[in-house]
Amino acid sequence: MTDEMLTGSPYQGYLYAYPHKTAYRPLVPRPALRDVWAGERTDALFLYLHLPFCEMRCGFCNLFTRANPPAEQVTAYLDQLRRQATRVRDSLPTGTDVARIAIGGGTPTYLTATELSTMFDLVAEFGARPGAVPMAVETSPATATADRIGVLAERGTKRVSIGVQSFLDAEARAAGRPQRRPEVERALATIRAHAVPELNLDLIYGIAGQTARTWAQSLAAALSWRPEELFLYPLYVRPLTGLGRRERSDLADQAWDEQRLALYRQGRDTLRAAGYRQLSMRHFRRADLPAELSGDRSGTDGPGYCCQSDGMVGLGCGARSYTTDLHYSFDYAVGIGQVRAIIDDYLRRPVEDFDLAEVGFRLDPVEQRRRWLVKSLLRTEGFTPAAYSDRFGTGVRDDFPALTALADRGWLSADGERIALTDAGVERSDAIGPWLVSGPVRVAMTEYALR
Repeated sequence: MTDEMLTGSPYQGYLYAYPHKTAYRPLVPRPALRDVWAGERTDALFLYLHLPFCEMRCGFCNLFTRANPPAEQVTAYLDQLRRQATRVRDSLPTGTDVARIAIGGGTPTYLTATELSTMFDLVAEFGARPGAVPMAVETSPATATADRIGVLAERGTKRVSIGVQSFLDAEARAAGRPQRRPEVERALATIRAHAVPELNLDLIYGIAGQTARTWAQSLAAALSWRPEELFLYPLYVRPLTGLGRRERSDLADQAWDEQRLALYRQGRDTLRAAGYRQLSMRHFRRADLPAELSGDRSGTDGPGYCCQSDGMVGLGCGARSYTTDLHYSFDYAVGIGQVRAIIDDYLRRPVEDFDLAEVGFRLDPVEQRRRWLVKSLLRTEGFTPAAYSDRFGTGVRDDFPALTALADRGWLSADGERIALTDAGVERSDAIGPWLVSGPVRVAMTEYALR
C-alpha cells in the first residue's frame, strides 16, 4: 500500500474478486476436488455457470468469451458441461446445497431456446433446483428474444441482467457495441412482458463523445423502465480489447478521469433522487424493494449466502470456484486466439480431469483476511469490527493499520461500531481496491501481464 496509489487516477481497476484470476498459477500437483472441499461448509454454496459465447465482442470487453462460435462447438460445450457437472457434484461432500445460482459469460442467451432448456436441465441434475433458489441470468439486446426469455421465466429465473451501456446509438458504436435503440427497447419490453421479478440494467459512462446531456438522456431512458437494479460502470480501455487496439488519445489523459468522475456523480445523484439505494460504487437498487433480496453483481449475495464467507462452485471453462483457502479455475485469457485455445482444450478434456483443480491461488490466513476486508469495504454498508474479529480472532485496525490513510483523506468513516467508505471514498473504490491488493498478489498479476 502506497500513498501514490491513492493520489493517482481514481480509475485504476475494478476489483470485483480478490485475488484476480491473473494471480492464479498452475497447481502442481493438481489437488483432487474431493480433498479441496473436504471440511468446507457446503450447505449454502453459490453456483456459477459459465457460457463463453456471444453474438459479438464489445470493444470494451475483457471477459473470457468467443463471438459467433460454430454451432457444433456450442453443442459440444453443453455436453462437456454436463460431464463436468456430474464429476464436480460427485466430488462435493454429502449434504451440499446451493443457495444461489448465476449464469453468465459471455452471453448465456446466445444459446437457442432449446439449448437453454438443456442448460437448465443440467443445472437441475447438479441439484441446484432452478426456480427454488434465487437465480440470475445475463442477456443482451440482440439475444433477449421472446422464446429465450420465455425459457428463462418458465425455469424460474428471478433476475435478468442486460448490458445496454448507452441508449444513444452513436455512443454505443463509440464503445465498440453496434446496436440500435429500437432493438434495446424491444429487449426490455420482452423481459418486462415475461414478468421476470427483477430487471438489472447496465450503463457505461466515459464513452468518447459522451456529455452530461447525453448521459442524462441514457439515465432517463433507463429509469423509464423502473429497473429493480442498475449498474453504472466507468469505461476502461484495456489491453487486447477492441478499444485497446485502437489509438484513443482522446481518452488517455487526466481530463478523462475528471469527465468520468463528474459523470459518476451525476449518475449517482440522479439515481438517488429517483429512489435508488447505492450498494457500491456501481450498484444501485430501488429503495422500495425488500432489502433482503438485494445482491451484488449477478445476484451473488442475499438470503442464505454471504459472499465474504461462503463458498462458490463454478462450472464451465471460464468459471472460478472459491473455498476458504483455495480459489481455482481453468486458465484465463483475453486475446481471441488464447480464448479459443482454452475452449478447445476444455472440450478435449477427459472426464477425469474434472475431478481436479487446474490453476488457482492459495489464500493463507493473511490473504483470507484481506479478501474479507476488500469484499466488505467496497460495499457502502461497510462492516462492523466485531464481525471481523468474530471471524478471524484479531482486530481489523491491528491487522490493517494503513486504513487510517483512508480516514485521513475523509474517505473512511469509523464512527460508532461500523466502518464504511464515505461518499468521497465510494467514488474512489477503483483506486482503494487496487491499493488493498497485497504485494504477492500484485507481483503475480504483473508477471501475468508481462507474459
